[in-house]
Amino acid sequence: MGSKPMPEPIRPSAAEASPPPEAPRRRTLLEGAAAVAALPWLALASGCGTSLPGEGGRAATAVPRSPSRPDAALVADELALVNRVAWGASAGTAAEFKRRGRAAWIEAQLHPPRQTRLPDEVQARIDAMSISTTPFETLVAGIDATRRDSDARAKAASDDAAKQAALQAYQQALNQVAREAASRSLLRALYSSNQLQEQMTWFWFNHFNVHQYKNNLRVMVGDYEDRALRPRALGRFRDLLVASATHPAMIRYLDNEQNAAGRINENYAREVMELHTLGVDGGYTQKDVQELARVLTGLGVNLGDRAPEVRPNQRALYVRQGLTEFNPGRHDMGDKVVLGQRVAGRGWDEVLDQLGRLAAHPQTARFVSRRLAEYFAADQPAPALVERMAQAFARSDGDIAVTLAAMFESPEFAATLGRKFKDPMHYVVSAVRLAYDEQPILNTGPMLGWLGRLGELPYNRQTPDGYPLDESAWASPGQMAVRFEIARGIGSGSAGLFRAEGSSVDAPAFPRLASAFYYESIEPTLSASTRAALDRASSAQEWNVFLLSSPEFMLR
Repeated sequence: MGSKPMPEPIRPSAAEASPPPEAPRRRTLLEGAAAVAALPWLALASGCGTSLPGEGGRAATAVPRSPSRPDAALVADELALVNRVAWGASAGTAAEFKRRGRAAWIEAQLHPPRQTRLPDEVQARIDAMSISTTPFETLVAGIDATRRDSDARAKAASDDAAKQAALQAYQQALNQVAREAASRSLLRALYSSNQLQEQMTWFWFNHFNVHQYKNNLRVMVGDYEDRALRPRALGRFRDLLVASATHPAMIRYLDNEQNAAGRINENYAREVMELHTLGVDGGYTQKDVQELARVLTGLGVNLGDRAPEVRPNQRALYVRQGLTEFNPGRHDMGDKVVLGQRVAGRGWDEVLDQLGRLAAHPQTARFVSRRLAEYFAADQPAPALVERMAQAFARSDGDIAVTLAAMFESPEFAATLGRKFKDPMHYVVSAVRLAYDEQPILNTGPMLGWLGRLGELPYNRQTPDGYPLDESAWASPGQMAVRFEIARGIGSGSAGLFRAEGSSVDAPAFPRLASAFYYESIEPTLSASTRAALDRASSAQEWNVFLLSSPEFMLR
């Protein structure tokens, strides 16, 4: 069940490195792509009528307005900021922004309380998941027992059908746990008050990417996201790097459990330099990769209860943290030279020290700052912005919140607001947030289906580089066609979002997009052609579809 292959990011030439005015080009791109995708929207915009199924081409009717909420009204720059810092603007988030004020709201997002505030019914659903009720180590052991049982039953099976049925039980157990993790992630993105923390959790998972379909990683991705990345998403980069490097999901994904003295596996060492810290142009050599791989020997995974046999003089060097194990018997105790510095063989502390060196390297400050700016600001962020962020990163010992604050306060960031093209995750989540801000959905299955069709399903990027962050990967005519279908599904009714698991009937629900929040905050930011198309809508359903498929809604 891999995602459809997506085009790799288009790297600009040196001449394109400085950020030119982007709005006209993007508008042209959006309108060109939408010509294939949103023919009904364009037809209405040009005065040619169309209708949704079952509406019989009725004449345009007034869309009802919801009662006014002055406390939630945002001016254009406030709306653009909320759209960028949160997973999309909503009436509830807007009201919180107005209540606190810009500075205090950003500060609260940068330093959220430890306890996430969620609607009671959403929290109850998360609390009932097996990933919440069962300790991670116990969950992994249980599914591993299912694997052994499935293997035994398959081996004893008399025919291929029985063998396949036996093996299927293990796969279904893995799928269920991974689906719970993805649902939890989406529910938090939709309804958490700590919107920036949820965005940063997604960003860091993508930065330190693992693929769920390798080995048994489907049982590990939820813990990796929730216990390794999420609590540190706005903390210090070094802590985040160590948490990622020492989690069994990363160790297994990049094969470091196969990395041992005399049998070096360079996979993780290479990617931690190229993708996680220094960047491909970070000044390291192949020899540095090999030497770092030697440092990382012995760092592996142990799913059992028993420790390995270790020589008496090395027993004090053995480390076990959950399912992560450092086995000194597999570690290269010889001296190494990494990035020009001699590294004495010391075992576990040697691993932590070298990860700390990478986290504190000046090139890491620049590389990580650029990746953050690409995600939050522009595909080609202004060099001055990246440099300002890198200085904040270095000055604060890699404090991510401080680095983000430097970005949010910069004029270069302000100039990009409303111009960043939404990747599929931002599009889908922002649409559902706007539609059902105050009515929690019952089923994330449709959202997962949409993300799968758009090629950005959670935990499903096969390669360690993570999903691309640039517009060129997500703005093709085919992508836009699928977005129109999603807009049609959300705008026309409940779209399966209110069909509880195991039920065949949707609970009553309809997206009230034509709200006071829309009229007071969103409508003033729309172009004349978009407003004209909305004015021609023949029903509330059709009006919803046009808003969610409009060029403005594709941007954040």
